[in-house]
Amino acid sequence: MRVAVVAEWYPSPADPVHGIWAHRQALAARAAGVEVRVLALRRPVPPLAVARRLARWPPEGRALREWAHGARRSLRATSLDGLEVQPVTWLGPPRPLSYGAWGYWMAPPLARALDRLHEAWPFAVLHAHCLAPAGHAAARWTARRAGSARPAFVVSAHGPDMINVPERSLVGRRACLTALHEADRVLANSRWARRRCEELAGGALAVSVVHLGADLVQRPPERAGPVKLVTVAHLQARKRHDVVLRALARLPDSAGRPHYLVIGDGEERGALERLAAALGLSGRVRFLGQLPNPEAVAEVAGCDLFVMPGVEEPFGVAFVEAMAAGVPAIGGRGEGGPEDIAAAGEGMLLVAPGDVEELAALLARLCTDRAELRQLGAAARSTVAANFTWEQCGRRTVAAYGDALAAAGRGR
Repeated sequence: MRVAVVAEWYPSPADPVHGIWAHRQALAARAAGVEVRVLALRRPVPPLAVARRLARWPPEGRALREWAHGARRSLRATSLDGLEVQPVTWLGPPRPLSYGAWGYWMAPPLARALDRLHEAWPFAVLHAHCLAPAGHAAARWTARRAGSARPAFVVSAHGPDMINVPERSLVGRRACLTALHEADRVLANSRWARRRCEELAGGALAVSVVHLGADLVQRPPERAGPVKLVTVAHLQARKRHDVVLRALARLPDSAGRPHYLVIGDGEERGALERLAAALGLSGRVRFLGQLPNPEAVAEVAGCDLFVMPGVEEPFGVAFVEAMAAGVPAIGGRGEGGPEDIAAAGEGMLLVAPGDVEELAALLARLCTDRAELRQLGAAARSTVAANFTWEQCGRRTVAAYGDALAAAGRGR
């Protein structure tokens, strides 16, 4: 079976972390027996965040030069872990005002790239990541093809494409509905995501819940010293790093003054650094910035507890990556991903997002009981081994491709 993957979020020389989960799922599907090629949608202009940093030249000029160098390399066809990745360049308006409509801008260049790829390498399945904009652009291509010329169409629903895009504009909602209604199979990354897609579509859909995965890694030997907390995420308000900082500041002395490692970057970094200083935590909080995925996983494996009580978390690969290293995790109660992971086994603890007191009480308990942390860590690793490996993700993804092919055949 030949599968063409289309993604806006996909690792590149400019950002090797962005969309790493899409790449890992493609690798997992290949390992499960299908041939995969990737079309990565790339904008050859800097995002607004980089443009704003340019305005502070010269100190920030280095950031722009680094981005420009990576962007040039990202616009060339490449091979990543043996997968062919073909960039598809497109131009569109700035993101904040128009993200829901980006599929219309992506559609023409993507259609040309898909036509060329299908002619040279006839693929049976087209798999687009995110309902909009990439899923919308891919759906417009499949809708114009008929009979045997139309591959089966699969679209993955991940997060903002289900939560924010359809709520912020009518255009965005229509884009999401186009992808859902054109799809022969929808891949949802949690049970909550499945319910959300059905709610958007206004009825039943052909949906497969396919959890993303993690690699089981060996945790370093037990170490002495203060308990180490860690979060791996973009520094955005919804991830609730500020709640972790405020909870740390409220811990009693008996908790042993735990340290906190923040891995990731984003628009909230300055505010979080100032908050840590104002709370008297500067000496116990380290901001490492964005790290390549293997380095981030290695840092997490050396910690004792992963903490991210955020919102808008349909899944959250960072949770299972930590648990796969024997590090228990704390997530937001009522969020799709943490709820699914907690339902699968031990090692995931839930608190109300935004509740500083509840998080502080849980941290105080865990930081004074290393034995419970070790027990939770071992259980967390077992939970991932039984439910959330990339091998399992690959098998379930390929099974969903087969379901899509059967549905497309019935339609033809």
